Amino acid sequence: MMEFWARLQDSLGTALFTVGNTPVSTAGLFRVLLILVAAWWLSKALRHALARVAKRWPGMNPASVYALGRVIHYTLLVLGLLIGLSTIGIDFSNLALLFGALGVGIGFGLQNMVSNFVSGLIILFEKSLKIGDFVELESGVVGEVREINMRSTRITTNDNIDILVPNSEFVNGRVVNWTLDEAYRRIHVPFGVAYGSDKEKVRKAALEAAERVPYTLRGVNGREPQVWFVKFGDSSLDFELVVWLTPEAVKRPSRVQAEYLWEIHSSLAEYQLEVPFPQRDVHFRSVFGLKDELARHWLDQSRPGPTPRKPA
Repeated sequence: MMEFWARLQDSLGTALFTVGNTPVSTAGLFRVLLILVAAWWLSKALRHALARVAKRWPGMNPASVYALGRVIHYTLLVLGLLIGLSTIGIDFSNLALLFGALGVGIGFGLQNMVSNFVSGLIILFEKSLKIGDFVELESGVVGEVREINMRSTRITTNDNIDILVPNSEFVNGRVVNWTLDEAYRRIHVPFGVAYGSDKEKVRKAALEAAERVPYTLRGVNGREPQVWFVKFGDSSLDFELVVWLTPEAVKRPSRVQAEYLWEIHSSLAEYQLEVPFPQRDVHFRSVFGLKDELARHWLDQSRPGPTPRKPA
């Protein structure tokens, strides 16, 4: 048994490679790994403690608490890595070797990773994006921010699909944040009615439809639903129902639009207001050389009449 342990110690202490003049053995790598695991568990415990403190103090900003937790996590991991490397004898008094290796790594393909990491720090400290925000990206991604990580941000769509977006896209591209400062938003729901319809009936029908939708904001002066007459269309009088939404409705744009269209159609049917379809009038100026009245008379004469009934 003693001989076995001696051989095991010898094998674990055998240098696998060297960093500068420092040999690195299996035992040294194992120590580095243990220290990193300990740093990760310590980070997790501190973040849980920070979350419990934030729950007891409702005045604390959740976005600031999340940003502080991520900074603590990254700092402890970096400190754990430095302490672990120092235990195997690597001297950090001369950082030329470390920065040289880092520069070579960035030159060989880590530019995107470093860019995403720095972009993540900018997002956390700038507070232009926080957990729970409903965003629309230039690439077409629309959803709620669920997690901001070192390399990417997780966005969950309304279809419960998780999309990992690189952090640099939030810094370099255009981002529409629907819930940045205020959760109340206004939408325009377009619809049309046939020419000759009573405009007052159209207004009344649309406002009644808005009242039946639970997403309509109520009780706020200056933010009541409105009906705008916006255009004389080719086949219809075009209107818009302009309505302010409740905060919970902002994150469901497609569902909200469908609810208002459903109720508008029901209200128009109740008031017997016609929803038009495209119509075209065709005018003949000439037919086979005949013009105007002569062409119209020729067309009338060429129409087939009723089929005569055969005598019984």
